[in-house]
Amino acid sequence: MMNVPADMDDPITHPVNRQDGVALWRQIAGMLQANIASGAHKPGTKLPTEAELSAQFGVNRHTVRRALEELSRDGLVRVEQGRGSFVAEDVLDYTVGARTRFSEWIQKHNKEPSGIVRQLREIPADQRIAAGLAVRSGSPVVVLERLGFADDRPVSLTRHYFPALRLKGMLQALQVSPRITDALQACGVEDYARKETRVTARLPTQTEAELLRTARNRPVLVTENVNVDRAGTIVEWSTGCYPTPRVQIVFEP
Repeated sequence: MMNVPADMDDPITHPVNRQDGVALWRQIAGMLQANIASGAHKPGTKLPTEAELSAQFGVNRHTVRRALEELSRDGLVRVEQGRGSFVAEDVLDYTVGARTRFSEWIQKHNKEPSGIVRQLREIPADQRIAAGLAVRSGSPVVVLERLGFADDRPVSLTRHYFPALRLKGMLQALQVSPRITDALQACGVEDYARKETRVTARLPTQTEAELLRTARNRPVLVTENVNVDRAGTIVEWSTGCYPTPRVQIVFEP
């Protein structure tokens, strides 16, 4: 594989050397690998098409395809049928434990956590929410919907539901601080822990795909979580949506 300066900004696209005895596809794979390592092709971005790479390197598309297959096997490139090839992204381990907190999860990977509140309001609980919180259908609940980021990449779309009658002042507490731990403490919940987590997978909705910057044909991981206080009373039921190219869920023993 080729070595290039670490601060190189422009991708290498010159024709391959047909005289040095190294297979053409290996030369192309080496140059693409060097471009990825230098940051010329950033994680998550789409690579040029096979036709464009063929023209840039002066080879046929079969040779380019062989190079991309090799990079895919090495985990550097993700090939999506009908969409093209993308630079693979760092996968963050989302460890499900007794006290999983978003900020701690992201900081553990040496990334900066941030979030955008998409909605914060009080609504009547439908049957699904009521079952999750163990309240009557129609009871008032506070919903907090948030899009979470690791650095500048979206990694989670979560909806958190809280029993408004059980946690008086929760809406106002979240308006002061969107940090759930702080808001619960303001409502008298000094500590809370994960009681149950369920994980499934499905294709994202159009809105989810746009917010998480993922393809509609790439599955997302979906979680349902129940959190309880020290007395075992449910204080939160939440659902989460995570893009599989960036997040994998790991359960602690």
